[in-house]
Amino acid sequence: MISAVTDGVKVSVMTEYQPEYSSPMQAHFVFTYRITIENKGTSTVQLLRRHWVIYDGNGMAREVEGEGVVGQQPILEPGETHEYVSGCNLRSSLGKMSGTYLMERIIDGKQFRVNIPEFMMVVPYRLN
Repeated sequence: MISAVTDGVKVSVMTEYQPEYSSPMQAHFVFTYRITIENKGTSTVQLLRRHWVIYDGNGMAREVEGEGVVGQQPILEPGETHEYVSGCNLRSSLGKMSGTYLMERIIDGKQFRVNIPEFMMVVPYRLN
């Protein structure tokens, strides 16, 4: 698991290769990632938007941006966590992702960006 803290918000990521949804012969590799967002600050915050940069091992990069995460814009009180699972498909057996969440402090409406730490997606047989 990899983690990063920005302005009192901790983001942790775990990845897993999904061989049952992948087709290596067709250059289609599917990964899931589990994100845990923890409010370690003293103010209630809401996740408004996400922005991802996805790098494929073949040198291709793409960006994904949108509202919330998996259809939600969670509000986290101090000490609360929100966890979700999402997925990514690659054209190669390794790649990486990183990005940011746009958060808003409820008390004063101040918006700020929270870093999502860069994480690798690697098919297990590439590690041998």
